[in-house]
Amino acid sequence: MLNVSSNVKSPSPPQDLSAVVDVEQAEAALVEHYPRLVRLAYLVLPPSLGRNRRVLTAHALTQRALPRSGRSGGTEGIPVQREGEGRGGDPGYAYVRLRVIGTALDAGLPLRRKALPKRAQLPPLLPQVWGLRLFPRSGGADELALDQRLASLSGPARAAYVLRGLERLPDADVRKVLAAAGVDEPEAALDEADGVDALYDLLRSPEFDPCSLQARPTDLMRRRQHMKAAGVALVATLVCGALLGLPGGGWGPDGAAAPAYAQNPAGQAALDPGQLTKVAAGTWKRSARTDFSVWPARGALVDDEALLRRALAVWARPGESVQVSATPGTAAGAPPGPPQLLFAGEVDAARVVLLYDGLRVVRYAEPKDGTGGAALDFARVDGASSAEAGALVVNRVDGNVRYLTAPWVAGVSVRDLLKPGSGADAVKRDDDGVTQPLASPAQASSCTSWNALELRDNTGANRFSTDLGEIVPAHLTAGRPRAPREATATDWSDTACSLAAARSNGVRSVNSWQYARQALPEANGPAAWICTRADTWRGADSRVLALFRAGGAAAVAAKAEDSPACGGREPSVLAGVRWKSRGGNWYLLGGGSKEIVSVTMSGSAPTPGNTLAVPTDRKAHAGLTGRLTDGKKVPTLR
Repeated sequence: MLNVSSNVKSPSPPQDLSAVVDVEQAEAALVEHYPRLVRLAYLVLPPSLGRNRRVLTAHALTQRALPRSGRSGGTEGIPVQREGEGRGGDPGYAYVRLRVIGTALDAGLPLRRKALPKRAQLPPLLPQVWGLRLFPRSGGADELALDQRLASLSGPARAAYVLRGLERLPDADVRKVLAAAGVDEPEAALDEADGVDALYDLLRSPEFDPCSLQARPTDLMRRRQHMKAAGVALVATLVCGALLGLPGGGWGPDGAAAPAYAQNPAGQAALDPGQLTKVAAGTWKRSARTDFSVWPARGALVDDEALLRRALAVWARPGESVQVSATPGTAAGAPPGPPQLLFAGEVDAARVVLLYDGLRVVRYAEPKDGTGGAALDFARVDGASSAEAGALVVNRVDGNVRYLTAPWVAGVSVRDLLKPGSGADAVKRDDDGVTQPLASPAQASSCTSWNALELRDNTGANRFSTDLGEIVPAHLTAGRPRAPREATATDWSDTACSLAAARSNGVRSVNSWQYARQALPEANGPAAWICTRADTWRGADSRVLALFRAGGAAAVAAKAEDSPACGGREPSVLAGVRWKSRGGNWYLLGGGSKEIVSVTMSGSAPTPGNTLAVPTDRKAHAGLTGRLTDGKKVPTLR
């Protein structure tokens, strides 16, 4: 929230070095410049790791940066800083920095099924922290915005930006470091980094300092449940071990690959396409519920037993060539019994099968010209309402997405949430309910538009959903957390770009709520405070953003993960931001929900009401606390 100066010194321009590094030199450089090297690793690591794992991984990579042998000649031509930084011409620092950059880039590479993972791609063995979540101190809106922009870059581009900003290297030297770290196209990385504003001073903010940390407990209730589950699993393992050792015709080693599963009648039925549940077309009209359980079986290939048998077999035991993905918190195991068939047909260049087992929707896809390169996707959908069961992603290709819509959907259109006044474009569907290809925001690297699917059901109600990179699109709502309503395009016109922070997190619904308004000092006009909350199908790991809107633009003021704030259980929310008036004066602004009766800045008396505007210095640091009518304190969202 506040821009706090760092004690990291500015480095001097680089020079070339050709030298041999021994362990003593590298160790001395590592110990002397450890905080800076850990900050380098933290900034280059992908933010998708989460702040806790990102902190621990940054420390682990830095601690493993020493050469394995007594001497290493790996710094020839690698730039280092000149005098003034305390490591002028130091080959030890150049070597250790190169090792940190290289392993941080390796840690950001996706895991591949056929390739052994590199050590940096695995969770760190040391250091380890149990029972606590660690993360750097929260910065201001500028730092949060920069963190989001860096998250949109590739690993090499992040490294290029950090080497430019934190190490003050010119582009020629950045190319050398990237090439030595194994980057194939350093020039492309520099070009991509040019797309982010050169806010290099912010890299020294406490927001990006993994050596100055805050600690919070993990989910205590979940920890207790996990301990109970671990005890039950241990007992079950002991019992199964005893049974597996029984002689005779018991569960022995001379059965099939999965003898226990094969001897289960429900398991055998789950592999038989003739046992699939196929709901009749009009069932949803007579049913008391409207969810995936009343979707009819649709598609031209619903009677293709060979295709369905392959889909069921791959679901039960996917081979090494199958690309398997699952939303967080979704089990990827075999079906417990015969599932329900939702769709089987050809879409674009693939044969696609959609199945439902009461808990999960499973998508199997294979190319038309064979079964090589098959894909299997899992998504949790237990307890889905009619709004959440309105559509499924049936295929993606070239940045476009096709949906299969529910049988009760009477009309489909698409809207750009950033342009609510432009109207909706009608979407064509075939006889099975599959839409035409639509531009998807799920993989977009910039936010110049954000498409949302508008579904009109048979009662005339309109509901918005948007693609966040998973099988089930996220349902968009608006209003107070305890009584959200169906959203309109106007509700999301200022906050649609914040949906990028919820991608690929198993999101069920996202609510946007304008929880406060205030008049800006010096007659600078009105401002609004908006909270967006992305809730998941698994219940945990929600993501909350507080946004501050003034002058027609909204900026992220604060964010939190796995927090009850701005939700049905705890609707109260408070956030603050540093703001500069048109007259050049700085203020600390705070906005809270209407349940908050006073806001207090640390070291000051309480201010009545749910908003605050206090003159401040640009670099001052102050916390905010709200108070409810019952005296309960509400901390600032972070």
